[in-house]
Amino acid sequence: MFSLQRIFGKKDRFFGLLESSAQEARKSVQTLVKLGKDIDNPPAANEFNYSRQKDKEITNEIRSAVYSTFVTAFEREDIEGLSNAIYKIPKTVEKFSQRVMLAPQHARGVDFSLQIKLLEQATDIVVELVQCLRDSTNLDKVKELNDRLQCIEAEADSHMMDLYKDLFSGKYDAVRVIVLKDLFELLEKIIDRCRDAGNMVAQIVLKNS
Repeated sequence: MFSLQRIFGKKDRFFGLLESSAQEARKSVQTLVKLGKDIDNPPAANEFNYSRQKDKEITNEIRSAVYSTFVTAFEREDIEGLSNAIYKIPKTVEKFSQRVMLAPQHARGVDFSLQIKLLEQATDIVVELVQCLRDSTNLDKVKELNDRLQCIEAEADSHMMDLYKDLFSGKYDAVRVIVLKDLFELLEKIIDRCRDAGNMVAQIVLKNS
């Protein structure tokens, strides 16, 4: 028997999975906050791995559902593309934490606070944007949130120039310059991942409004 409830239930499943994925991305950044506060007493490596692994499981579930579900909330490639964009956030967070833990002596005393604060704000907005997918007619809210995300990314870019200026001032030895440049750029890349996810949500909403 044809069941509308079953069809719409499957569509709701995608919303729930995408929201769970965005929440895991935010959790990974919250763990990063702990690391930034005390390099010498970092969270256990498995805290970063857990968020990334959990998000990977959600991403794989979305990918499987995209290919097996007859009716989807949005175009299949959009759902999978957004899922992959969100997954790259905890994946890059984990990479940053691994690099810090490999060479904590080079990260000790370095102020990552502004980049991490911007990351917190960015992932909060990503969660809100993904939640907006349930009501894809709310264009004004999506635009306002995505504009805020673009402003955060622009602020992060500007701060990156300040970091480069300090890094290349000559007061650091060559090895530390290489290590810190890599760490700063990884944090910048996480913010870019958030921007990419936000842009994808905005495009999906525009396409389906």
